[in-house]
Amino acid sequence: MNNKKSRKIVSWILRLLAALIMFQTLFFKFSGAEESIYIFTKVGMEPWGRYMTGIVELIASGLLLTNRYELGALLGLGILSVALFFHVTKLGIAVQGDGGYLFALAIMAFLCCAATLLVNFSEIKRRYLPSR
Repeated sequence: MNNKKSRKIVSWILRLLAALIMFQTLFFKFSGAEESIYIFTKVGMEPWGRYMTGIVELIASGLLLTNRYELGALLGLGILSVALFFHVTKLGIAVQGDGGYLFALAIMAFLCCAATLLVNFSEIKRRYLPSR
């Protein structure tokens, strides 16, 4: 397997994992699940923050699965940074006795988005900074 093909496979695995994690949480945000309402009430952003976060995660997840994956990875990094910030400052690692599950998912999705950008850095650079 050549380097380009390996990079493409790794990129797709990272993108799929990040998108799946963000997609998985959408149901809870949009359906008004008790845990989601608790989280966004605790950070003072219920209900508008819950819906806004869900919409941004939906867009990021969709973009991760297209040829504009770098935009999805950047959006994912942004929204997941906010989630991690609130976990560390207001919510705590474990939320309502989940043992840190949501925090771990946020870290995993954040790392997948960051790694997607790193793995594809040369392609992204070529796309946005063409040589003269």
